[in-house]
Amino acid sequence: MRIDILFFEGCPNHVPAVRQVRDVVGALGVDAEIREVEVKNPDDATRLHFFGSPTIQVDGKDVDPAAHARTDYSFSCRMYGRLGTPPREMLERALLAGAGH
Repeated sequence: MRIDILFFEGCPNHVPAVRQVRDVVGALGVDAEIREVEVKNPDDATRLHFFGSPTIQVDGKDVDPAAHARTDYSFSCRMYGRLGTPPREMLERALLAGAGH
């Protein structure tokens, strides 16, 4: 499994997102390659399906199922409700689905 953490430089939620992903991967015991991918401009945002910083993808799919049909890619900050990182349960579901559980 490949987990991409998409971010732009200076995003205050980038490091917490990386910590969260590493923590959940460890807790679930899934085998994953974790990559940090810097998004540098609006063209990158469109090409990488970036909904704002941070965007987390498992094997190319956004961890938020509600985002799968979206195309409003944006070079901006991303909020998950009132949080700057996805809820832990959302990340766990995405990782377990990616691992075939």
